[in-house]
Amino acid sequence: MGTNLALDDHLIAEAQAIGGARTKKAAVTEALEEYIRRRKQVRITELFGKIEYDPEYDYKKHRLRR
Repeated sequence: MGTNLALDDHLIAEAQAIGGARTKKAAVTEALEEYIRRRKQVRITELFGKIEYDPEYDYKKHRLRR
């Protein structure tokens, strides 16, 4: 999908240098992938303390079934 964006040339150049990307497209793609990963991590941390678990569950017992 072709998209035209007005991006800051200094930011793109810095992203390419830091990330080792050879092209602007590669730098932007990598930045978007990292952005998505980080946002997903934040969502996961928001679940801490909200998920109930069974205190009787024996995870070690289930490991040995393999």
